[in-house]
Amino acid sequence: MLQFIKRNRTLFLVFLIFSVVFVSISYTLLKPKKSLPIYNPSMVNPEMVDSTVQHISKYHTIADFSFTNQNGQTITQKDYEGKIYVADFFFTTCPTICPIMQDNMLEIQKAFKDSSNVLLLSHTVMPHIDSVSVLKKYALEKGVIDSKWNLVTGDKKEIFYIARKSYLAVKTETEGELYDMVHTENFILVDEQKRVRGFYDGTNKEEIARLIGDIQFLLDSKK
Repeated sequence: MLQFIKRNRTLFLVFLIFSVVFVSISYTLLKPKKSLPIYNPSMVNPEMVDSTVQHISKYHTIADFSFTNQNGQTITQKDYEGKIYVADFFFTTCPTICPIMQDNMLEIQKAFKDSSNVLLLSHTVMPHIDSVSVLKKYALEKGVIDSKWNLVTGDKKEIFYIARKSYLAVKTETEGELYDMVHTENFILVDEQKRVRGFYDGTNKEEIARLIGDIQFLLDSKK
C-alpha cells in the first residue's frame, strides 16, 4: 500500500488539491447569501401602520419631512439623502424603555462615529413637552454628537403621520383617537434609498448587535 501511494503520489496530490477546491466552491455556492428585506406596509403589524397605507405592498419609502432639532435647526429629508440611518420615537421624560433605548442608540453612534454615511434620527412623541431647549439639555446629558444624531420635535400631527405612514412603527393610545401616540421599542433601519430595511428591539443588546451588523452589510453593499 505504501509503495502504491509513493508511485502515485502525484495523482494523490492532484486529487487532494481538487478535493479542497471542490469543497471550498461547494461551500461558497451553498452558503446562503445575506440579504435584508425591503419592508412595505402590508408586511407589518397593522397596529403599527396607519389604515390609509396598510394596503401598500411595494415601493414604500419614507415621506418628506421637516422637523426642528436640538440646536433649533430645521432638519429635512435632504439632510438624510443618500444616507443609511436609524430612526426611533421617544420622549425625554420617559422613565421606562427610553433610557435603555437611548443608551443603545449611543452604541450605534459609537460604532459608526467615523462613518459619514450613517446617521441617527430620534423623534419625540411629546412635542408639547420636548422643546428645543429640553432636547438640547437631553442631548448634552446623553453625549449626542450633533453631526451624527438629530433629536427632533415639531407638529404632533406630522410626527404621528411619519411614525405610522412612513416608519410603520408606532401604536395609537386609544383606537380612533387622532394623533395620540404610544412609542414602541422599535429602531427602524432605513437605507440610502429611503426604504425600510429592518425593525429591531431597541432595548435588547442582541438586537442592537444585529442592527449594527445589518448597517455594516448595507455599507458594504454600496462599495
